[in-house]
Amino acid sequence: MSWEMYFVMALLLFAIASFIWERIPPDLTAITVFGVLLFTAMLTKSTELPTLQGLLDVFSNPAPITIAGMFIVSAALERTGAIDLMTTNLRRFIRLPHRVFLFIMIIGVAAVSAFVNNTPVVIVLMPVVLSLSRDMGVAASKLLIPLSYASIFGGTCTLLGTSTNLLASGILRDSGYEPIGMFELSAVGLPILFFGAIYLVLFGHRLIPVRETLTSILSEEERKEFITEAFLRADSDLAGQKASESPIFKGRGIRLIEIVRHGVAVKGDPLQAILQAGDRLVLACRPSGVAEAHSLKDITLSSNHAGGLETIATDEGALVEGVVGPLATIAGKTLGEINFRQRFRMVVVAVHRKGENQRERLDSLRLQPGDTLLMMGSTKAIESLANSDEVIILDRPRVPARSVRAKMPIALATSIGIVALASLKIVPIVAVVALGVAILLLSGCMKPKEAYASVEWSILMIIFGMLALGLAMNSTGASLLIAESLTNVVRSVAPAHLQAVIMLALLYLITSIFTEFLSNNAAVALMVPIALGIAVTLGVDPRPFVVGCCIASSASFATPIGYQTNTYVYGVGGYRFTDFTRVGLPLNLICMTVTIFVVPIFWKF
Repeated sequence: MSWEMYFVMALLLFAIASFIWERIPPDLTAITVFGVLLFTAMLTKSTELPTLQGLLDVFSNPAPITIAGMFIVSAALERTGAIDLMTTNLRRFIRLPHRVFLFIMIIGVAAVSAFVNNTPVVIVLMPVVLSLSRDMGVAASKLLIPLSYASIFGGTCTLLGTSTNLLASGILRDSGYEPIGMFELSAVGLPILFFGAIYLVLFGHRLIPVRETLTSILSEEERKEFITEAFLRADSDLAGQKASESPIFKGRGIRLIEIVRHGVAVKGDPLQAILQAGDRLVLACRPSGVAEAHSLKDITLSSNHAGGLETIATDEGALVEGVVGPLATIAGKTLGEINFRQRFRMVVVAVHRKGENQRERLDSLRLQPGDTLLMMGSTKAIESLANSDEVIILDRPRVPARSVRAKMPIALATSIGIVALASLKIVPIVAVVALGVAILLLSGCMKPKEAYASVEWSILMIIFGMLALGLAMNSTGASLLIAESLTNVVRSVAPAHLQAVIMLALLYLITSIFTEFLSNNAAVALMVPIALGIAVTLGVDPRPFVVGCCIASSASFATPIGYQTNTYVYGVGGYRFTDFTRVGLPLNLICMTVTIFVVPIFWKF
């Protein structure tokens, strides 16, 4: 082994470890790998490592460009209300038995997800499913995991179903093989959808526990409150005292939510702050507490305050749950840094992340996409936040404006046209998608700024970084070395006629494990080159192995972190990590069994 091979293998191990430990974001790991490869190629001028130009050529790969275009197409379908079409139809079936409704929902969601990016489908339908669960008298947790899994089923059925399929097809094309056809994966995807739906309907719903949502951590008194603002009078005896020592907040039905001083919220626990004259106090009052607050001599309610200061009338304080969106600009920042209270006129009461409800030190907690926030605010503030892209309000589906909804036929026709032209293989899919994006922008379905914002650039960065690493593994022979090692293991334990099938099972298993703990795009970008090397070593067609990697990289059910849709329902449903393992691990085994059985039938080795 050359030093270049040792270097690339070390870089591979670093990437895997970084993805698993999550000390830094996955896209930053990929960028680091790409940067190290670029620097090393320039510094050493090695003949085994890819050249500088070779590494930069990954940006000309059509797969990431196609994926970016499909993000825009999916966003256009969401914004024009096309995805909402199925919500009306779903509501028609809520009076059916739970299992029948569950089966219909799974098939419907999978059908949409076969042609639209999974994440917007789940985000749009989460509020709808929560509403339907209340109407049906069923715990939301019984429907949210099936919602996520159904979107994954749909992604395995077509080339456009998920970005991993497009990426695998691009790697296959770059290696000199025929790219994956639009409905080629349906031969294995449809059986997975069928058996997966049967499993969830007959057995899965029993394994899914009843979990309470974030609102359940509050007492009944906390749920029935009014919010108002008051000012601490200049002659108040409370000035200079700790808020917790004030008799105002002891047994009077009045709760201190926040202290605003000179227009800025005081950090930390408001009850531990020292009060100052002129402080604006944000209060949550039970109905009896509102009248009590009016009679207190130390404070003046803002509605009665004079002197030109901003006033806010007492309003009923509604509690709502929301999820930090995938494209939210507030992600990565603390509530204090974004001044959440002043910016959105909402108070964050608790945050749910990775199975835990957090109510302490919220001001210093950095928000992440998928975090579930329990917020209190006025009706007007909630309406305003619901119309932003920062937080998805869970108790009210977003309704597109009439002017945008009128563009729905254009968005649907464009999407259908992309599928039809890509299926006929008249022109490359990247050209079809690029033309479709141009039509959507020219027709006004989306503004260019909205289109750019809809692209999940972090995913593209992961793809570019892993493509560069895969290129380095190929050029140094690391991929072939791993492939030969795996092949030798299989040859030593299996007869010749079973080696290809056993290797398919081994590849599926490794890819599936990677997907559960790494990015699914990183898993397919790393494993497809190895699959190609295994096919060369065995002297067989690589297509069955590549198809197996496609399915394994999408079929992520056993953890809430392996697939983005699982992450979103994780917080909303109040699930624990083990809930996904209990329900998803048998489903992983079902998908693996179906793949190993079906793939050799339709794709000969």
